[in-house]
Amino acid sequence: MLPIVGVPETIRRGLAPYREVFCRDAGFEHVSRYMTGLLLSPNKTLQGLYDVQVWAGDHAPSRRAMHAAVFEAGWDTEALMPRHRAVIAPEHRGRGREVLSLDWTYAHHERGPKIWGINKAWDHVEKRLALYQTVVTAVITNRGCLDGVEVVVQQPSVYEEEMAYLRETTQESYEQMARAQGRLLELLHHLIHRRAYKKRTEIALAIAQQLEEEGHFPQANYAFDNGLLTLDLTRFLERVGKHWVSEVECSRHIQWYGQ
Repeated sequence: MLPIVGVPETIRRGLAPYREVFCRDAGFEHVSRYMTGLLLSPNKTLQGLYDVQVWAGDHAPSRRAMHAAVFEAGWDTEALMPRHRAVIAPEHRGRGREVLSLDWTYAHHERGPKIWGINKAWDHVEKRLALYQTVVTAVITNRGCLDGVEVVVQQPSVYEEEMAYLRETTQESYEQMARAQGRLLELLHHLIHRRAYKKRTEIALAIAQQLEEEGHFPQANYAFDNGLLTLDLTRFLERVGKHWVSEVECSRHIQWYGQ
């Protein structure tokens, strides 16, 4: 492919509303170049994206500088998706019936066992053990366009592993204060992990609550499969005046008012 000598005007205009999320102009330029490479370069690795870039002047930024700007700089990651929803909301008004779709999937990373959120577990779709993240998503769609509005990677549960460790290392007493303090820290970390863990159904409910609190899509109703269907989610949607559609399990063992 041809070298990338700058950020195309179409991409630059598309990224302009997100400038306030990033700290420095130089960092935003790296992010813009990175996004351009993702869209245009056939090689989607960081090295591949950097190699096709051509910089003005004699002092080209290093590949490490691009990596730091995209993955390590202190830009406001929590503000990105709320800003994105505010940006795209006007484009979805007046286009007829719209639906907010909640979904979840496994994102496989067979060569990335140390990526955050990776869990080695049974994939019931592919019928094998796999390394994957559980990802919960939300999109807004109508007959003309579809846009992602949220994505959350589920934190893997380590409850069983931590409980096994705590049971195996328990002691009746701790004679030295340092060991007692260390044990207390282990218990506190275990408690933090338990409270931080959310089921995918809880993540879906939190996404719906956030979307309704922001109010960018007041006419959109919801669709989701039975993997996210819970009484809490449906009651919340009905309480805020939204319709919903989902799959319901069919079983001859289910009774209705005792019948």
